[in-house]
Amino acid sequence: MANIKEIAKLAGVSIATVSRVLNQHPYVREDKRAAVLEAVEKLNYSQNMNAVHLVKGKTSMIAVVLPYVNHPYFGGITDGIANASLACNYKLILCQTDYRAEEEQKVLDMLRMKQVDGIVFCSKTMTWDEIEPYTVYGPIIACENAGDRAVSSVFIDHYGSFKLGMDYLIAKGHRKIGYFIGRGDSYINMNRKRAYMDALQAIGEEPYAEWQFERIFDFERGVEVVRRLLAMKNRPTAILGSGDHPAAAIVAEARKHGIRVPEDLAVIGSDNHPIAEVLGITTIELSMYDVGKNAFEILFERMNDKSLPSTRKELTYRLIERSTV
Repeated sequence: MANIKEIAKLAGVSIATVSRVLNQHPYVREDKRAAVLEAVEKLNYSQNMNAVHLVKGKTSMIAVVLPYVNHPYFGGITDGIANASLACNYKLILCQTDYRAEEEQKVLDMLRMKQVDGIVFCSKTMTWDEIEPYTVYGPIIACENAGDRAVSSVFIDHYGSFKLGMDYLIAKGHRKIGYFIGRGDSYINMNRKRAYMDALQAIGEEPYAEWQFERIFDFERGVEVVRRLLAMKNRPTAILGSGDHPAAAIVAEARKHGIRVPEDLAVIGSDNHPIAEVLGITTIELSMYDVGKNAFEILFERMNDKSLPSTRKELTYRLIERSTV
């Protein structure tokens, strides 16, 4: 295999110039850069990236840990991370875990073995007590409130946003209210459930178990919500939840079966995805793109300055009124 000495000889430049070209250094004359690249092609040279990473002390790669790559909520976060990282010449390794702790552990081991420079956790199963010790190997950012830890956080107050939706429905006269969420034992959804219970308690209503739908991630599960409602004698008059795509399915399927929206069933989604605007769905805007963008920016600062302490950043939310309430 060719080496940089042979490239330098063939290109008629110094070894230092070859190194600058291979490492994309900006201050190289174009004629010399062209000569080096031509020599690289003729000699069929490929860099030993492990050696390059060892010399540089970084990989210019980060791991993004998420349970599902095809979920709109996590897609928004990933989009924000990807755009911010592209501007800084960083590459992403998407690590789908299906909420399996052993898969999350593999990513932490990648950080320990210096295969990535940092990690963004979009959502996880492991506890922060298990994750926090790995911050000695590199920065870790959470897309939820990790509290006062060495793990930095970018987050939205999901208790407050869900409570906003509940209070809005109650102000509109609803007392029989249900919800749909994803994984019920996640930190975010436990806060949503707490907001739901607190809002009902404030008006003297007891929670009704049949109206609490969990693991509702997509269109198909949204359709299933309506089918279960149709089998009930006592139905809620309103439902709010953790995504616009399931909300869209609920609206469409309800109307298909003669349930009028919002007269018979008011619906509130969340995230403010384009589908919510197209179908006129009332929603709570949570900018997951901004969560991802801010997560990478905080991570990047700490990858370049290891003395920086962990930080917490809370982003805003708002209710967008449309035609489904």
